[in-house]
Amino acid sequence: MTSNQEQKGRPVAIVTGASGGIGEATARALHAAGYRVFGTSRRTPATKSPSIEYLVCDVTSDESVQAAVGEVVAKAGRIDLLVNNAGVGLVAAAEESSLAQAQSLFDVNVFGLIRMTKAVLPAMRRQRSGRIVNLSSVMGLIPAPFMALYGASKHAVEGYSESLDHEIRSSGVRVVLVEPAYTRTAFEGNVYQPDEQLDVYQSARANAEGVLRDGMKVADTPELVARAVLKASTEASPRRRYTAGKMARQISILRRLVPESAFDRSLRKQMRLPA
Repeated sequence: MTSNQEQKGRPVAIVTGASGGIGEATARALHAAGYRVFGTSRRTPATKSPSIEYLVCDVTSDESVQAAVGEVVAKAGRIDLLVNNAGVGLVAAAEESSLAQAQSLFDVNVFGLIRMTKAVLPAMRRQRSGRIVNLSSVMGLIPAPFMALYGASKHAVEGYSESLDHEIRSSGVRVVLVEPAYTRTAFEGNVYQPDEQLDVYQSARANAEGVLRDGMKVADTPELVARAVLKASTEASPRRRYTAGKMARQISILRRLVPESAFDRSLRKQMRLPA
């Protein structure tokens, strides 16, 4: 067990969605790098890592977020790093989700991230230092047919993060994006099903689900993404965004350099959509 004196000398990190996948791998990597890590999840995880201090936190609840962040400050006295990792997915045509389902997805992926960020900023400002790392996705860079609402949530995270970074940089706080591609996690088990399915989209939606399944077969490991998060968390002069893995880097480059019409054709082919 780490002594109280040793704990006090370590930088303090909060990682949301730390019960498995990218969040758990990130929490472990940060602990190995010298951080005191508080990992949050909606429910107490069945299996706990002894290196992580777990907190129950529902990022869709103002009260839950304030309580969790308050507990970290009470125990550790500071917050040096927030990794906003908690998120949910949705494979559906945009027309197949009710507004309530769209709002539910955004409440986790966007407003949950905003709640956590607003909760830690006062402590970071008092310290005149801090880093916020937001897990985006390559879906925040490109069109996402049959993942339109998920892609829109990640585009929102991108815009929010870049804008916020400019606003708070003078306080010694930086906001950085990490953009993975397919990652071998429990993502498929944490994906909403469309609540207003339409027959007209059944075949194309099935193709999109097939693309996702095939992508998962060759997906990056959570540990690879965690290494990108660690780099984004610790570099003294961070870049605005860090891609995680070969596929994410390729997509980022292609999106910037390939003509729009050619990218459009390639995307439709990849998603098994008619030309």
